[in-house]
Amino acid sequence: MEDPDDLSLWSRLTNKHRACLDLVIERKSSKEIARVLQISKPTVDQRITAARKVLGAADRDEAAVIYTRLKSVYDRVTYDPVQLPPLPVLVPSDFSDGDPSSVLLLSDSIAPSIGTGGKRKDFLAPFQEGWRHDYSIPARIMIMVTMLTALVIVVFLGLGIAETLTRLVSN
Repeated sequence: MEDPDDLSLWSRLTNKHRACLDLVIERKSSKEIARVLQISKPTVDQRITAARKVLGAADRDEAAVIYTRLKSVYDRVTYDPVQLPPLPVLVPSDFSDGDPSSVLLLSDSIAPSIGTGGKRKDFLAPFQEGWRHDYSIPARIMIMVTMLTALVIVVFLGLGIAETLTRLVSN
């Protein structure tokens, strides 16, 4: 159970106090903390002294203990693994062969369409079958080779046009 006094202590600590106390927890000296935070050693000592006063601790070690307890309560990760829902579990299929493809017909309802009125034609219809996951490996290779060939042709056409334009401009 959270204590309102603890919450007030936690809220009175600044980010600079917390940065120093995080390194005190790691048993770093004031000089080491100053190097890590790129501040002077007296500044580190001032921040730790101020944090000790806020926490009501007698010394540096007691401040670290109190800060560690408060940090475990008030500085939690937003999605703590303890609070995550359990992983989904697969359930047995009610279909005779485990495949509902004969029963369900899935389609992409977000694909843009062309046409008006009751007769609409899918804009991407010619390309939808090209990316099916159930094509064999040789069919996939043939699709990739065809696409690569088309790309090479387009690149060479572009280079030819660029060369022609260069000749026209230079003459």
